[in-house]
Amino acid sequence: MAPFFYNHTNPQDMWYVLIGIPGLEDLHIWISIPVYSMYIVAVVGNVFLIFLIMTEHSLHEPIYLFLSMLALADVLLSTATAPKMLAVFWFHSMDISFGSCVSQMFLIHFIFVTESAILLAMAFDRYVAICYPLRRTTILTSSVIGKIGIAAVVRSFIICFPFIFLVHRLMFCGRNVIPHSYCEHMDIARLACDDISVNIIYGLTVALLSTGLDIVFILMSYTMILCTVFQIPSWAARFKALNTCGSHICIILMFYAPAFFSFFAHRFGIETIPHHIHILVANFYVVVPPMLNPIIYGMKSKQIQDRVILLFSSISTCY
Repeated sequence: MAPFFYNHTNPQDMWYVLIGIPGLEDLHIWISIPVYSMYIVAVVGNVFLIFLIMTEHSLHEPIYLFLSMLALADVLLSTATAPKMLAVFWFHSMDISFGSCVSQMFLIHFIFVTESAILLAMAFDRYVAICYPLRRTTILTSSVIGKIGIAAVVRSFIICFPFIFLVHRLMFCGRNVIPHSYCEHMDIARLACDDISVNIIYGLTVALLSTGLDIVFILMSYTMILCTVFQIPSWAARFKALNTCGSHICIILMFYAPAFFSFFAHRFGIETIPHHIHILVANFYVVVPPMLNPIIYGMKSKQIQDRVILLFSSISTCY
């Protein structure tokens, strides 16, 4: 599809062209099959998890309430990206308006920073549960959990809202082809004929001072958890304590590893890493962790397993 050229003084009138995965256009249909399958599993699994946690009083514990927040963020992240991605793969619906592209960009970064804050909150819950088990119910009350959730959303909004202004201030002079399946901040900025140093610096600052600090605090939490666990004389008790953190550690690794690979490849390794590898990782990142999160917690948490079995037993009894 030939690109359209517009006056750079009216970026709001521009339409971008998302080309999917550069170099793998002939494989788009085949790539769409796992993407679609994982997207459906992610939405169904996370919506079911939210329903289960909200309706089962026994699951109204801090870790599961934070998990429901994470599940909601996963649904929003995959839904903000996968439908347009599949439209590109299936129907060659590559056009997207400037406003829609910027909105998608904001949602992706907003949800990412929110999820990072939720993972930090879950790490804090693990720290309190293991280091101060008798005070957990008084420290992490329903009111405190609600305030943490609101704080995560507000912080993310304050951090990510400037991305909109940083993109709107740029002047565009014709280039409108985005070598990606969805819109990200640097993808849009690189199309400008302006100096994008401010965009790069702010993006790095956000990564280091928001998600970067979240990782530091998560590591601090687990350092203190390990110090406490290894003071327990019984090996069985140590294993049990560490096992309660297993699901959270798996989710942390799935969330941060591909995200930071994509982030730093976008800024520093764009010439050394094959572009189609970078885009493939970015595409699967928005569906793989959301799909696996409910599965991991379902496999690791006996409480969730018991409630699922009880729920389906009740349904089968009705029929």
